[in-house]
Amino acid sequence: MDKKDIKWSEIGFGYMSADYRFQADWKDGKWNEGALTTEDKITISECAGVIQYAQTCFEGLKAYTWKDGSIVTFRPELNAERMQNSARRLMMPEVSTEMFLRALDETVKANAAWVPPYGTGATLYVRPCLFGSGPVIGVAPAPEYIFRLFVTPVGPYFKGGIKPLKICVSDYDRAAPHGTGDIKAGLNYAMSLYPGQLAHSNGYAENMFLDAATRTNVEETGGANFLFVTKDGKLVTPKSSTILPSITRRSLVYVAKEYLGLEVEERVVPFEEVSEFAEIGVCGTAAVISPVGEIDHKNGKIMVPSGMNEFGPVLKKLRETLVGIQMGDVEAPEGWIRKIM
Repeated sequence: MDKKDIKWSEIGFGYMSADYRFQADWKDGKWNEGALTTEDKITISECAGVIQYAQTCFEGLKAYTWKDGSIVTFRPELNAERMQNSARRLMMPEVSTEMFLRALDETVKANAAWVPPYGTGATLYVRPCLFGSGPVIGVAPAPEYIFRLFVTPVGPYFKGGIKPLKICVSDYDRAAPHGTGDIKAGLNYAMSLYPGQLAHSNGYAENMFLDAATRTNVEETGGANFLFVTKDGKLVTPKSSTILPSITRRSLVYVAKEYLGLEVEERVVPFEEVSEFAEIGVCGTAAVISPVGEIDHKNGKIMVPSGMNEFGPVLKKLRETLVGIQMGDVEAPEGWIRKIM
């Protein structure tokens, strides 16, 4: 199949309207079958639950073109499961794994020409979202919902591609204890917009958020989990009930243990320990892993030993291995790859 005439290696992380998207509607207590549509606009009530009370959640995953021309996705069942967890917490009807995967397969197949070619560094980003579309004026769940899945080709998440980031410790909180930090709710990301823009205006790529209760432990950025590497080569990831359970992080932990033979610790990471790590990175669907070279905070700055010029050796190998699995160049664990066509 011929691909779209796009300069794939030059695109950034932004939205392009592809040809098709999938939509299903929940009304009278049940979902309809759902179908592909070419319409990229949605009409909802001015009193919709998503507008009035931020009743919405979303997911993010990617589709890849392999060297042999196959188009695949990476562990989408886990995205379906996480969206179901988010829906329950936000009092929305769950999208079954069956419907989620059908929407994914049909939409990616219909937009095969938009999946960037192998070796370009670009991928097809897949955005499933669920939101209250029916009118509700009192504080309550909406009476109707829309599940929509659309796609857009993307390049690197951070401007300038993969190079060490300069970040800062935020004075703001990302998520409260017993709140919604562990689900992919739109409201969590809305909360991060102001501190994110403040960081960008001061020359930083991202924020490091600390726990809201004590402000002593590392949580995550506005949209990615942290990875730390000790001086003796151990991988450490922060553990907290208010951190989003990243599928990329979960996969990297497995790769670190089973492919690279690394010792891994998932535990609370006090901020005072951050200066002791040899390498630091952030991970997520969009970025995979991006290295961190500098962390500024109110009492000074931490210069990560791996530097501001390139990846440290452990995170570099970890990223190469996971990307190799996703792109078909490294054998994947059973069940990790879903072939679409």
